[in-house]
Amino acid sequence: MKKKKAAPNTIALNKKARHEYFLEDKFEAGLELMGWEVKSIRAGKVNISDSYVIIKNGEAYLLGAQIQPLHQASSHVVSDPDRTRKLLMKRKELNTLIGKSEREGYSIVATAMYWKAAWVKLEIYLAKGKKSHDKRDAVQDRDWARQKERMMKHSVR
Repeated sequence: MKKKKAAPNTIALNKKARHEYFLEDKFEAGLELMGWEVKSIRAGKVNISDSYVIIKNGEAYLLGAQIQPLHQASSHVVSDPDRTRKLLMKRKELNTLIGKSEREGYSIVATAMYWKAAWVKLEIYLAKGKKSHDKRDAVQDRDWARQKERMMKHSVR
């Protein structure tokens, strides 16, 4: 089994999310960005490892994502790398997120940021938090799969 490489259109990944949460329902959202943010994203100065989504007044917002400003691109604009960014989603998707996060206790986690044509998109999941024993089980399963691969590889020779 070979490691998957990130697609060429991928901007940033949140690898911690798969370790910390059980990811269930996947959604795609657009981001409302300023011009300097798009330039910084093109330069790869973005981090979504600690980001999450909140619902406020029937709208979804991304918190914790850091987009570092480029000094040559944003000299005349006051830029806040940690500002709250609005997510652009359909009303039906927003209603699903609102219902599951408020009633069933799901968290909404950002897992990837990528280009889709000329637009920046964010991949978000409805997620349940893992307990420490769940994380240990996942690590053990991964180790066992790795050992099995090694044994099969050596037995074929």
